[in-house]
Amino acid sequence: MSNELAMVKKDTVDVVALKVREFQEKGELNFPTGYSPENAMKSAWLMLQTIKDKTGKPALQGCSKDSIANSLLDMVVQGLNPSKKQGYFIVYGNQLTFQRSYFGTMAVTKRVTGAKSIDAAVIYEGDEVDYEMENSRIVNLKHKQKFGNINKDNVIGAYATITLPDGEVYNELMTIDELRKAWSKAQFWGKDQDIEKKGSTHDEFKQEMAKKTVINRACKKFMNSSDDSSLLIDHFNGSDERREEAELSEEINENANKETLDLEYEEVIDPDPEDKKEPEKEKEPVAAAADSDPF
Repeated sequence: MSNELAMVKKDTVDVVALKVREFQEKGELNFPTGYSPENAMKSAWLMLQTIKDKTGKPALQGCSKDSIANSLLDMVVQGLNPSKKQGYFIVYGNQLTFQRSYFGTMAVTKRVTGAKSIDAAVIYEGDEVDYEMENSRIVNLKHKQKFGNINKDNVIGAYATITLPDGEVYNELMTIDELRKAWSKAQFWGKDQDIEKKGSTHDEFKQEMAKKTVINRACKKFMNSSDDSSLLIDHFNGSDERREEAELSEEINENANKETLDLEYEEVIDPDPEDKKEPEKEKEPVAAAADSDPF
């Protein structure tokens, strides 16, 4: 290991390990059975050495030490391990963030709520779906499906079901328009895009993408409906907020570099109005180079 990497490791991994021990000693943090924070950080450290930003610069060189430490802390407090595909490290500008995959979101939800199972199903055109509303929640959800309806081009919605230890069931339902609205927030979705691009992941694997999205929404809503103010909940929400802030900051910085100064004058005389040219449209910001899990 180079001296530079050794210093980064000392200022990030070692600091996080000490912080985690302090949380444990205070009784603020308990890990799931079989989870080793040390092993998780070893896996993360090896992974971080391979991650680069969109310019090809290594994340450990271009990202601030604070953001590296925070991303590792977000991962460990949530009891997740990137080697199990439970999350990804993504670079936005000089900020490193940790983003849960939907596997990670399910793992944290099961850990906090003790849920027996978290499942999802796709609704196709022609399916029969019936449910009741009770205290603003979907109850008695029934879904009757015919095999012939199964076709990715006929997806009209999806739902997720969280089954709790006491047998209570929480349902989350999304229409295809709501699913596309969620997908449109990702950088891979074009500015004027209405539906999935032909041949894209969300087109070829629409059913799986729909399940991922509705599971994520169900878990987040259910977690946030809890009055639990634990360290785990704070990092569950905080990791998402930090990623969104870093992504927005990068987008603002990129757009700022492309903007032209628009000065307004009163009674400006244009000697040749026909010589005006239409301003060029701003290009879409390029997504950070990373192996992310889009919804």
